[in-house]
Amino acid sequence: MAKKDPVDLQFSVDRSSPVPLYFQLSQQLEAAIEQGRLSPGSLLGNEIELAGRLGLSRPTVRQAIQALVDKGLLVRRRGIGTQVVHSQIKRPLELSSLYDDLEAAGQRPGTRVLRLDTVEATAEVAAALGLPEGSEVRLVERLRSAHGEPMAYLRNHLPTDLIGLDGDKLEDTGLYRLLRSAGVTLHSARQTVGARSATAEEAELLGESEGAPLLTMERTAFDDTGRAVEYGSHLYRASRYAFEFQLLVRS
Repeated sequence: MAKKDPVDLQFSVDRSSPVPLYFQLSQQLEAAIEQGRLSPGSLLGNEIELAGRLGLSRPTVRQAIQALVDKGLLVRRRGIGTQVVHSQIKRPLELSSLYDDLEAAGQRPGTRVLRLDTVEATAEVAAALGLPEGSEVRLVERLRSAHGEPMAYLRNHLPTDLIGLDGDKLEDTGLYRLLRSAGVTLHSARQTVGARSATAEEAELLGESEGAPLLTMERTAFDDTGRAVEYGSHLYRASRYAFEFQLLVRS
């Protein structure tokens, strides 16, 4: 495979600013990654080349790069140079699907269906969906990826009479898109976000180390009649994923 040439982006630093030069550079590099100007696999060249191009000292460039290596956005590869790994997904807390959010961000979403089954509702699932405990519900377990890299483990329960689910369709698109195409109008949701450590099985699925931090999200979605149509219990890699909040001042 032919080796890629380093990407030549224009950065500038303000030497009169109290903000350290390395931090100015790392912020500009991070913005280029988040905005897609530096895509996964892009090469930055080595530190000497970068320092020469930017008119900065090598220690300054090294410190800027290390800050992004620590964030998991860059990696140093022997014989290749510094390479972009990926950008972190920042997802707004609103009633949308991960598939749609990844697609809108140009992240090339992919899905592997791990399980599609009819099961008896536990007390937790039954309470979320407003059904008697032990009722039959549809269970969908999926592994969601971006650019071929695992991002999230998704576990969803739905009423059996809501929609016919097909594994191939679930691998081609998002669950909420299938619900909308079946005439279900998603109206609102109740959601809880948390965090915990990955078990050995979860870590293997998500490409993390056992005990790595994971973000958790539990959501019950309702249609426009007030009926609970989906209960999701999801796990996200904290190294690759963040929830974004917008806060308003109460008058």
